[in-house]
Amino acid sequence: MSATDIDFYELLGVSRDADGGTIKSAYRKLAMKHHPDRNPGCTESEATFKAISVAYDCLKDPQKRAAYDRYGHAAFTQGMSAGGGAGHQDFGDIGDIFETIFGQAFGGGGGRAQARRGADLRYDMEISLEDAFHGKSTQITIEVSETCDTCHGSGATPGTGKRTCNLCSGYGKVRAKQGFFVVERPCPNCHGRGEVITTPCRDCRGEGRVDVQQTIDVEIPPGVDTGTRIRLSGKGEAGPNGAPSGDLYIFVHLKPHTIFQREGTTLATRVPVSFTTAALGGEIELRDLAGEPVTLSVPAGLQSGRQLRQRGSGMPVLQGRGRGDLVVEIVVETPTKLSKEQKALLQQFRETETGEECPESRGFFEKLRTAFAS
Repeated sequence: MSATDIDFYELLGVSRDADGGTIKSAYRKLAMKHHPDRNPGCTESEATFKAISVAYDCLKDPQKRAAYDRYGHAAFTQGMSAGGGAGHQDFGDIGDIFETIFGQAFGGGGGRAQARRGADLRYDMEISLEDAFHGKSTQITIEVSETCDTCHGSGATPGTGKRTCNLCSGYGKVRAKQGFFVVERPCPNCHGRGEVITTPCRDCRGEGRVDVQQTIDVEIPPGVDTGTRIRLSGKGEAGPNGAPSGDLYIFVHLKPHTIFQREGTTLATRVPVSFTTAALGGEIELRDLAGEPVTLSVPAGLQSGRQLRQRGSGMPVLQGRGRGDLVVEIVVETPTKLSKEQKALLQQFRETETGEECPESRGFFEKLRTAFAS
């Protein structure tokens, strides 16, 4: 497809008789979906966002839209006179715009259309937090187009070849006159290739590729997180007529863990301790994701909500060295079942309380009495 063959209405997904409100609504939905801020690092979304912006800029303006409906993209070429209502000072050469946005993807640059690489593929993989910690070797099975073994991607039956297209003389494009203008379009006979297959391959029907199920080895490195993208070069769709294959992108998603929550390289958890341990101090022993014991000292008088940190017991750094931290939030547990002896001991303790043991509680009630004193 050449730059001059991209239809603005098709880009926005609306009919040619759509009103301004429908066009605006369609543009907003697409702009929100493909905005670069929502797709960081995705060149395809960035290109699509720019393309729909160009299309909307034309169709939202009644004069530009009328010129486009009458002349197509030719209305905005540098050769179109201002009297025709084209407004070329805003658009420049429409071919240049789309060549800038899509590069050679639409055959820009004149001459025979270039072979396009195959499409990129996406695979979403859900793994456990343990797999993200240790890394994982696994296999996935996907349906993908690969180069036809019979014709080796040429699209032609073995022993036959291709000939120069008679209609376009190998140029890949034809010109048609529309009023005072000459519009260039992809050749309908060779579809812009400049060549015609004399005898198409039976297995791929001239496409040069066939659909197969493929099992692919995938290495998940330690430290991956939800949103991590693993690129497997050349494992996407095969390009038509022997063009290079696209890439396969593995998007990682972590399953919720029963004990730990992850925040970057930090692992966090909440640990209940008895009120006697919190009051007198002691130790608690955990295990990290490596299975190694982690002993934490509980200082006397520790309150609920306080955090203890163990350096180097968190998640490994992706493609780096070292590990993050393990953060433990303490929850002081009040006993719910007491024996008669335990109750008697606690009663004796209460009788000896002076208020100095719990300064936060004493301070609160003093503020309360002061606030309502009159």
